[in-house]
Amino acid sequence: MVGYGRRPRSLSGPIGAVSNNVLARAFTAQKPNQAWVTDITYIRTYEGFSYLAVVLDLFSRQVVG
Repeated sequence: MVGYGRRPRSLSGPIGAVSNNVLARAFTAQKPNQAWVTDITYIRTYEGFSYLAVVLDLFSRQVVG
């Protein structure tokens, strides 16, 4: 099987609110717990999709959650 078997369709609904860019691409922190960054992705498996979310502390560059 190739692809996901879905046809592209238009997105509809209300436009989401845009938040202010408080980090302003300054990816350094002066002390712990000052700034965290997150990312989420999905992984396709035989049983369906698994979701992976990561939270990093910019000071120590370690995974918080």
